[in-house]
Amino acid sequence: MKKLPKGFEGMMQYEKGGIVTNPYTSEKTKLNSLELSIYDAIKGAEMFGLWNVVENGLDWFKKNNAKAYMILLD
Repeated sequence: MKKLPKGFEGMMQYEKGGIVTNPYTSEKTKLNSLELSIYDAIKGAEMFGLWNVVENGLDWFKKNNAKAYMILLD
């Protein structure tokens, strides 16, 4: 299993992964449960201005799933 990024400990909330669609480009990609949990946390942190959480999550995606990062978060 991939290591959780700093500040994401205990944030696993999905038992299964899923397909996520970029709302701006309509591109889709499949995320495993860990990736989906981190993606959801990033999006929630954006809404609340928790930029350190967002940055840590983006860095994690760049290192662990660059393809998903480019599709969903770049």
